[in-house]
Amino acid sequence: MRPEPKVPAVALAAIRAPFLEAGAERVDPPILQPLGLLLELAGEALRARLFVVQSEGGEEACLRPDFTAAIARLHLASAAAEGRYYYEGTAFRAAPGGDRPEEFLQVGLEIYDQGGTPAAGADAEVAALAWRAAAAGGRKDLSLWLGDVALFGALIDSLGLAPVLAQRLRRAAARPRLLAAELARAGAEPEAPGSGALATRLAGLSETEAAALLEEVWALAGIEPVGGRGPAEIAQRLVRKAEAARTPALSPAQAEAIRAFLAIAAPLDQALEAVDEIGGEAPALSAALGGWAERVERLIRAGAPVERLMFAARLGHTFDYYDGLTFEVRSEALGPERPVAVGGRYDSLPARLGGAQTTRAVGAMVRPWRAYAGGEA
Repeated sequence: MRPEPKVPAVALAAIRAPFLEAGAERVDPPILQPLGLLLELAGEALRARLFVVQSEGGEEACLRPDFTAAIARLHLASAAAEGRYYYEGTAFRAAPGGDRPEEFLQVGLEIYDQGGTPAAGADAEVAALAWRAAAAGGRKDLSLWLGDVALFGALIDSLGLAPVLAQRLRRAAARPRLLAAELARAGAEPEAPGSGALATRLAGLSETEAAALLEEVWALAGIEPVGGRGPAEIAQRLVRKAEAARTPALSPAQAEAIRAFLAIAAPLDQALEAVDEIGGEAPALSAALGGWAERVERLIRAGAPVERLMFAARLGHTFDYYDGLTFEVRSEALGPERPVAVGGRYDSLPARLGGAQTTRAVGAMVRPWRAYAGGEA
């Protein structure tokens, strides 16, 4: 496994300083994280980029690819109502093409509260901290890109879709391949209920029963599964695939509305105007834009660069738990595929992990080697 080069101490201190000033508790979550949870949050496509380990007869785990879910688990285990957590440690992820470090440093901050602080305030604080930390590395070609998963959800709400299709599209918001597949399926007729008999049979069973039935089928057919996927995981994938085939498809007009929204990528004021124009025919979308004026004001007061604020409607992250503001600090030299910093709001994650429905969460991560002017090129 190739480690990332070390950032000089002076540069690293400058990059971490904005986060340290936020008054957060330093934490270091376990390097080993549950594989099943991360695949649930990011989808099977992430598996190829994970370093998976398994003890004999034990549950599969992986080296942590990110800190957010790991820190959320620590926060919930503490039973604290609120918390601010700073981290600085190594993450592990296989790089596409095999030409980048697989072991790299991340520095970040995660904030949890129970709704006492206006969301726009915490969003602006964290996004501005990420910007200041990234800019402290010395690069002069940075810009701050903003997005909002809630705007996509509001657009979906305005289209009058069947509930099961609307739910699938919300889940696909952070997964480009799934979203592209739904858009490509526009106008298609759903499959007949009788197709996909095995998946249909599995859908009526509990997870344990579905896994047992699949193992029985494998045994009868003399099939030896490969690739590290367990029967429960494969059963879930078969069921989801069958459900997708039977779900009503988007109409061509609905698909075109989604494409038009996702194509928006421009300086912030121009982009929000373009979203508002689409919202003229989608009241839910116009209503969701209402909080953006306050958010922008808070961002600017917190130190975000007015002249370098951009907006991309398609902006999301690998994990599908982001449900509000998302942001990236991008370097022109590195491009959008290698952001210097990423973050956003993920209020749904604590509840998905068993926490209170009222818990709200927002966080950010910076890659120091990418922020450092003498670093990644």
